[in-house]
Amino acid sequence: MLTSVIITEFEEALGAEAVVTNPVALRSYECDGLTGYRVTPALVLLPSTPEEVSACVSICAREDIPFVARGAGTGLSGGALPVAQGVVISVQRLRRVLSIDPDNLRAVVEPGVTNADISRAAAPYGLYFAPDPSSGQVCTIGGNVAENSGGAHCLKYGFTVHHIHTVDVVLPDGRLTRLGSHAPHQAGYDLLGAFIGSEGTLGIAVRIEVRLLPRPAAWRTLVADFDSLEAAGDTVTDIIGAGIVPAAIEMMDSLSIEAVEAAVAAGYNRDARAALIVELDGPHQEVASHFAEIQRLCRDRGCTHLRVAADADERAAIWKGRKAAFAAVGRISPDYLVQDGVVPRTRLAEALTRIARLADEAGLRVANVFHAGDGNLHPLVLYSEAAGQHDRAEHLSTSIAELCVELGGSLSGEHGIGTDKACSMPRQFTADSLATMRRLRTAFDPHDLCNPGKVLPTPRLCGERPGPYQPHPLETAGVIERM
Repeated sequence: MLTSVIITEFEEALGAEAVVTNPVALRSYECDGLTGYRVTPALVLLPSTPEEVSACVSICAREDIPFVARGAGTGLSGGALPVAQGVVISVQRLRRVLSIDPDNLRAVVEPGVTNADISRAAAPYGLYFAPDPSSGQVCTIGGNVAENSGGAHCLKYGFTVHHIHTVDVVLPDGRLTRLGSHAPHQAGYDLLGAFIGSEGTLGIAVRIEVRLLPRPAAWRTLVADFDSLEAAGDTVTDIIGAGIVPAAIEMMDSLSIEAVEAAVAAGYNRDARAALIVELDGPHQEVASHFAEIQRLCRDRGCTHLRVAADADERAAIWKGRKAAFAAVGRISPDYLVQDGVVPRTRLAEALTRIARLADEAGLRVANVFHAGDGNLHPLVLYSEAAGQHDRAEHLSTSIAELCVELGGSLSGEHGIGTDKACSMPRQFTADSLATMRRLRTAFDPHDLCNPGKVLPTPRLCGERPGPYQPHPLETAGVIERM
């Protein structure tokens, strides 16, 4: 329990101005981008250095206080949802680019640095940071590490995990350690791989060494319109089947196009039922050859219109529209839920048809905008809170996520499980697999203080019947006690 003595200790460690106690100010931290879940924390801490983060966590560990790390708060799964009577440890003040090493294609940054800032710092050396979530201007690298984010160009360049060399982590007991190495292959268990995508449940990243890439020699970008989502989905399969791996293949349906044009007028065709955004990058000759082949494949599937970006400005306008899609949906619906799931590319058309059927049954609309190249769907369930449609929308959103698993995919591609989809985890994983995940988590955090209640289903969250209790090895060894 947070007492005045403990609050004073936090103030001594950070300075009084870095400890937020004002009830109104605390409300700013009650949710992340998934606003349907809200909890006001008891305290918010604003450390400025890794050592201050360590001091905060050490106090929490000693006093048995649950804590949640928070970056920019742009997450969409409730992963940064606070714990009542717990503390939020914000890393927004750790926002320095510590070094750029162009010879080794690396940069060292703090967790509060945005993706866009990493690329801006690397630009004078002809380098950039490849992962590019749509929120890349504001989302932070610490959050990207927590969720293993990807973005539009993950089809060719992979996710955050493919661009991280080392991470300095404050463990749940307050100790600082380093995961990963500079070696291309590291012996032993991949603890860095376990940490990336763990959604803040294994510790707090305080220093991150990222991989940089040389900027490509050439880009070509097009928008291909189709009369149906199915035809657009089949075109994606054709492109990948032809042995071409574009930098990005994105898809938008008519609802998302309507919203984007109302918001930013990016030049999409409002009459299209579906639009594919395809971008190639690389050597000039390769890009030119593959670009011609992609245009042919689009026409073979009945493409109704091809728009080829004539210059960098038009390319930027196309991407501005795509990356504004989530926020733009507010132009056509008073409320909406953003879902995130993955299906095999060859089942894209089937998934979109099934989603439309589920939406009709619920009496709601779904706008589809997603990373079509790797089957990472982002359906937006449109509803009205004032009209009492929230429960229906939430049920539809969950049904779409679980449909992805049924079709051979995953509950999440990059937004994470968080609070939102923890109860659906048994749809994808067996009881043994979930128990193994719990053992890994307990090895890092035996007292369940670090972002508790996220990722793994619990009886409290899901109303499920707990199975037989199995003691953790540390409990058997007498290191910890069951509470």
